[in-house]
Amino acid sequence: MVVCVRLRRRRKPNARQLQAKLQLNCRQDTLSRRVLSAVDADARSISARPHTVSEEFNRFRDVMIADGTVLRLHELLSEEYEARHEEQAGARFHLLHNVTDQTIDRFSVTDEKRHDSTQFETGSWLDGRLAILDLAYFKYRRFALIDENNGYFVSRLKRSSNPVVTGEFREWRGRAIPLEGKKIFDVVDDLCRKYIDVEVEVEFDRREYAGTQSRDRKRFRVVGVRNEDADDYHLYITNLSREEFLPEDLATIYRCRWEVELLFRELKTQYRLDEFNTTKKHIVEILLYAALLSLIVSRELLSLVIEHADDDLVFPPERWAATFRSHAQLILHQLSGYLGYSPPPLLERLIDDAQKIHRQRPVLQEQLATAIKPTAEA
Repeated sequence: MVVCVRLRRRRKPNARQLQAKLQLNCRQDTLSRRVLSAVDADARSISARPHTVSEEFNRFRDVMIADGTVLRLHELLSEEYEARHEEQAGARFHLLHNVTDQTIDRFSVTDEKRHDSTQFETGSWLDGRLAILDLAYFKYRRFALIDENNGYFVSRLKRSSNPVVTGEFREWRGRAIPLEGKKIFDVVDDLCRKYIDVEVEVEFDRREYAGTQSRDRKRFRVVGVRNEDADDYHLYITNLSREEFLPEDLATIYRCRWEVELLFRELKTQYRLDEFNTTKKHIVEILLYAALLSLIVSRELLSLVIEHADDDLVFPPERWAATFRSHAQLILHQLSGYLGYSPPPLLERLIDDAQKIHRQRPVLQEQLATAIKPTAEA
């Protein structure tokens, strides 16, 4: 089973409009004031800057990160969600995270066996966007299509690819080992320079068309940043120019991939994306959408909070998510009043929630009362 959804989102949401919708009455406390008051105490103790897009990303329309995570399900769902191992059930949650807007641009749900790479589609939507990809998405044809759609990419270089160097962007003094004409992984272990910055030529198959499949070539940039602790290089392949991005810039950009891991952790720890104690497929889907909707509402409210908070306050996403969850009842109470929903009296709610549902199934007290009643009458 495959469920694919693209989330429609506003560009640069207007926080003032959101505040107006949430306001209960101009003469009363508003939702934003109460939430800001609750959040403010937490935020003042934070000294680190939030996870925001750095200056290097300003030239891009958006910065996108693709990734996936496994959701372990009840074994009775193994037919709907086939896992990698027998007697298990598992779904794979694929998403495209927009780091610029701090939201999910699109997502899909498949069985666990479906590879992440199959859920990343290239197209005109990549125009002006930077895609940060790990080795699961490594494919020369994909890189070529991103480039041909006026998009940008940064990926780790797969060792098995071993492209041929066609030129060096930097000259080294002394007895430097020349790289031109050599395969990058054949010589990388012999190098000791701080950076590698070369052009490579790659060869790949185009998609089959009219029964024929052509072979093509394209040139990209490969950058290596030496890791002194491990005594090796972190190698990246990209179409970003040397004039705008130095090797250390590309290493910094790739580290931004950690954003999507934090997002998965937030969904699982704060919005219970990994708690599927059910054997019903439709309930799994409901819980999944509930987690995603919670994330969307949280991000919208965070935009409002940031606009009205002091400029020196910062809000790390995970800290904000925990605060949002802890104040969820207050938020719902304010919204219900604004929308005209009057909750029933507390005593009535306690009676409705606590009473026995299955009348044909006696509880222990009833069984005990039934057993001792004849004795008492005698």
